[in-house]
Amino acid sequence: MMYERGKSDFAIRAVKPANKAERSAAELVEQRAGTKGNADQQSTRRAQERESVSQALGRIRQAAKQRKKEKFTTLFHHISVGLLRLAFFEIKKDAAPGVDGLTWQDYEADLDRNIEDLHDRVHRGAYRAQPSRRLYIPKPDGRQRPIAIAALEDKIVQRATAAVLNTIYDEDFLGFSYGFRPKRSQHAALDALVVGITSTKVNWILEVDVQSFFDEVSQSWLMRFLEHRIADPRILHLIQKWLRAGILEDEVVTVREKGTGQGSVISPLLANAYLHYSFDLWAERWRRREATGDMIIVRYADDIVVGFEQETDARRFWDAMRDRLRQTADLQLPRYVLYLRKVARGQVSPQAEDPPRPHAGKDQGGCGGTATANASVDTRTR
Repeated sequence: MMYERGKSDFAIRAVKPANKAERSAAELVEQRAGTKGNADQQSTRRAQERESVSQALGRIRQAAKQRKKEKFTTLFHHISVGLLRLAFFEIKKDAAPGVDGLTWQDYEADLDRNIEDLHDRVHRGAYRAQPSRRLYIPKPDGRQRPIAIAALEDKIVQRATAAVLNTIYDEDFLGFSYGFRPKRSQHAALDALVVGITSTKVNWILEVDVQSFFDEVSQSWLMRFLEHRIADPRILHLIQKWLRAGILEDEVVTVREKGTGQGSVISPLLANAYLHYSFDLWAERWRRREATGDMIIVRYADDIVVGFEQETDARRFWDAMRDRLRQTADLQLPRYVLYLRKVARGQVSPQAEDPPRPHAGKDQGGCGGTATANASVDTRTR
């Protein structure tokens, strides 16, 4: 479906209050009503745009659900004026500006013209992605997490593109994939983990932390993974623009062949797609073909927890997973924890002797200790 540019609605311009006493009260009321009427028109238009966009994205979702192996070749036209406008209103009003210094309020002051111009540049190929501004935020362990702050128009186009792609990938992503997805929050992931641990014969837990994942993602592998479903060259070119725009830090722009730009709007979707092909599909296949006992998997973004009934399965999976991610995704897995949970009667294997606490504890504690309260564990590392 091709969207047509909507004609600008007739707007009633609000005027300054009358200074002369002879102006009637009725005239003043009419002027204030004009401002309200303009706001009502804007609200009505946004509702109409939302409905139109929802219908179009719904058709993409249905096609993705019915045809699991189809490559989508005509997605670009769905980045319409209406979708760009809706994407703008989803941006936080107080979000930090990027290298352009442009704020939400600046852009909103002449929104119709700005969105029309942005839409025109995107579809003519004149849109240019700007470098993201590097910013560091403190982590609980005292280290600094680097994030990328995109320019405002990049945020708008990325959010609109992500809306289109999410309709496809939400149908493709597996059930144990959590994080940056509707109704798949950190709490939902922890709940799934607790249910898995307490309702199966799982005894061994493998927790994996991918080192600097968002900074180390191979962009070449990422594009190859995306091409499994996306065959519209204009969409792929947009993504490449963002990946190659670089990071501005200390007045120097650095362009790397790795990373998705943690903190950018499109980054979570790209990360989930990357791990869907490099880990999720492989892990599900390993569970069906290789596991000799119960096995559970929960992945929240780049945090992975896998439970096993058999210790031998846990160690075989770790070796296979390490090789898999090194060979197909250029990812390093320097940290992992393998620990044994107590059985229902409170008994613990004598193999667990005064071990250190796993770094998984920070996630469990961050959600009120739900997982700890339902599954008491002792740890063992190697």
